[in-house]
Amino acid sequence: ITQTVRDNTFHGSLLWAIDKTCTAMGGRALRRWVLQPLLDIKGIRARQDTIQELVENSSLRQELRQLLRQIYDIERLTGRAGSGTASARDLVSLADSLLKLPDLAVVVSDARSPYLRALQKVQPVLEQLGQRIRAYLVESPPIYITEGGLIRDGVNQQLDEMRGAAEDDQKWIANLEVTERARTGISTLKVGFNKTFGYYISISKSKIDHVPDDYIRKQTLTNEERYITPELKEREARILTAKEDLNRLEYEIFCDLRAEVGEQAELIRNVSRAVAAADVLGGLAEVAVYQGYCRPEMVMGREILIVDGRHPVVEQSLPAGFFVPNSTKLGNGSSVIGNGEEQNQLPITNDQSPDLVILTGPNASGKSCYLRQVGLIQLMAQLGSFVPAREAILGVCDRIFTRVGAVDDLATGQSTFMVEMNETANILNHATPKSLVLLDEIGRGTATFDGLSIAWAVAEYLAEEIKARTIFATHYHELNELASMLSNVANYQVTVKELPDQIIFLHQVQPGGADKSYGIEVGRLAGLPGVVIQRAKQVMGQIEKHSKIAVGLREGIGSETRVSTRKKRSPKTTTPEEQITE
Repeated sequence: ITQTVRDNTFHGSLLWAIDKTCTAMGGRALRRWVLQPLLDIKGIRARQDTIQELVENSSLRQELRQLLRQIYDIERLTGRAGSGTASARDLVSLADSLLKLPDLAVVVSDARSPYLRALQKVQPVLEQLGQRIRAYLVESPPIYITEGGLIRDGVNQQLDEMRGAAEDDQKWIANLEVTERARTGISTLKVGFNKTFGYYISISKSKIDHVPDDYIRKQTLTNEERYITPELKEREARILTAKEDLNRLEYEIFCDLRAEVGEQAELIRNVSRAVAAADVLGGLAEVAVYQGYCRPEMVMGREILIVDGRHPVVEQSLPAGFFVPNSTKLGNGSSVIGNGEEQNQLPITNDQSPDLVILTGPNASGKSCYLRQVGLIQLMAQLGSFVPAREAILGVCDRIFTRVGAVDDLATGQSTFMVEMNETANILNHATPKSLVLLDEIGRGTATFDGLSIAWAVAEYLAEEIKARTIFATHYHELNELASMLSNVANYQVTVKELPDQIIFLHQVQPGGADKSYGIEVGRLAGLPGVVIQRAKQVMGQIEKHSKIAVGLREGIGSETRVSTRKKRSPKTTTPEEQITE
């Protein structure tokens, strides 16, 4: 969702595919939305309404996004101001952002959707605060706030007077060299400064006879003598003291201004949340337009009906038009569209929309991609986004469970199969009829019969007991027998085109069960030696010739299921079939 499983990188994740936000706070908000999808249909539809308006009104979307790019991270900036750590540059950035809010309100003034209406009114106190910050702080303040140069002239009378006095002293020293040369007649006289002695008057040794009586010798060097005067030292002391006093006063004024911002922190945070939400929805609208997403219809029931769904990440990694879309139908019964008071029914039979889909097909044909595709579409719909499909009707899921991929956990001493079983156990113990369960090749990490037995029992439990909407991808083709035994189970396969010397993956999910996995063909494509491939075909022929697993499952488990079903019924009642028999 937020990073890839293989190498934990952002590139290639769902968040990477849909993150088109313009601000940092929008990016963080989108991440929260993805990790915390909504269960409330009303909230989902409010987000969808905003995306719908932005999709239909491209000029509004472009103007909004252009303006959002000029807004800084006011959420973080306000936090720093409230904690007393904001710099002058932070406050200037905050002020620039606050002063953009009226422009933002003008852009969305005619909007009808809820998330855009939240931006139509700007609190006057925030606009005034932005103007106050800009009036107080210089255009480009220094990095360090204790070294002065922060506050504009005209803000504080005492500060202006101190600056005036300091400037007069600086001018006096700047003109000292000229005036002393004229007074003493020494054309080589210079005024200098160092950190040890401060300001001094330098006179070459050839001119020391012309030194006035009020000069005080301070330092003797090889070629010159350095002097000071009482007035020079007095001015120097005033300059140094004034600089410290100026820096202190500017810092105090800045801290007061920062405290004012901190007092409005909660109000600014509310605005930042509204701006971030608009940014997220503007980005999702941009993705919906350029990727051809549709608005899913969210319903109260358990249906998952997706027409020509696509994987949101994979399709962006392929050239346009290369991804093969597939449809999905899950969830028995009929759904109520709306808030429960409305009674528009969607009639869906068990055959059309089962609870459990057994998905078979060759290796590398796209089964895992299909599983992830369904899960991501459901997740995107519940965060309020449009989805990569031609049409979609989706019931709200309380949880999405996945068991995809094979990894071990050596640090805790768990094998690949143990990790798989732990995750499967978690699913079976916590899934509900409103959950979406995506299982990929359960039982492959152990012996064939053990794995098949576990896979069968898990699938049967999900279909009969939990009745969660489930897609179960497997290479155990024997599981196709479940569809003939349970009414809410259906078989689907990822089809291939078989040629004399090769197979072509069509990546199309169609009704029916596959009877071959073409694992040997995949091995050939991977480069296994021809001798190994030939021997594998011989061994497979012998196994297929003598294997009677499917027949045993039909006859044995089918009769066991019928017996257990009769035991569950009350002994005082009889079924219609039993009545007919009697």
